[in-house]
Amino acid sequence: MEKDIAYRLILASASPARRGLLDAAGIEAEVMVSGVDESTVVAEDAATLCLALARMKARAIAAQLDADPGVVVLGCDSVLAFEGEIFGKPANAEEATQRWSRMRGRSGVLHTGHHVTSLVTGKQAEAVGLTTVHFADVSDEEITAYVASGEPLHVAGSFTLDGRGAAFVDRIEGDPGNVIGLSLPLLRNLLAEMGVPYIALWNKK
Repeated sequence: MEKDIAYRLILASASPARRGLLDAAGIEAEVMVSGVDESTVVAEDAATLCLALARMKARAIAAQLDADPGVVVLGCDSVLAFEGEIFGKPANAEEATQRWSRMRGRSGVLHTGHHVTSLVTGKQAEAVGLTTVHFADVSDEEITAYVASGEPLHVAGSFTLDGRGAAFVDRIEGDPGNVIGLSLPLLRNLLAEMGVPYIALWNKK
């Protein structure tokens, strides 16, 4: 791609956390929600599932847009692999409570699929970011209060690092941004595969 192209990133995700990560990194992404039915995708492992969903979201948005040499579409999806199971967003408060009763004092691996596609060249790049999460041995009272806050009902694995749940994670191994929903180092590498300079997406302010 030409270096003088005015690049812009379209985020195929409704996640305010992902947009917040991009904003903090100096990238003003345009948000378009794909509206894909995630329940139609079935996979036996977390990596395959999150990458398939990320790809589906990005391609759904790309199909709606006119060709523009500067437009890059990013799709992401996160799930937690825990003791042989895949945890996306919990169905309800009861499920979130049950998960935390199991996860406390234990560890899981947060998977975030990233898929990037260019409208004009058709180039695509994708990968899965992995971060090991070690959960604190929280009390029943803390679990009840956390679920009542509503936060774990809207995030993969029923927890996040950029809110109330941060205090319930003892430590992680890997990129914290990946847990929140988007790995910036991984995004940079994927863009490089497509010939798009990461710094070309920075706000020109």
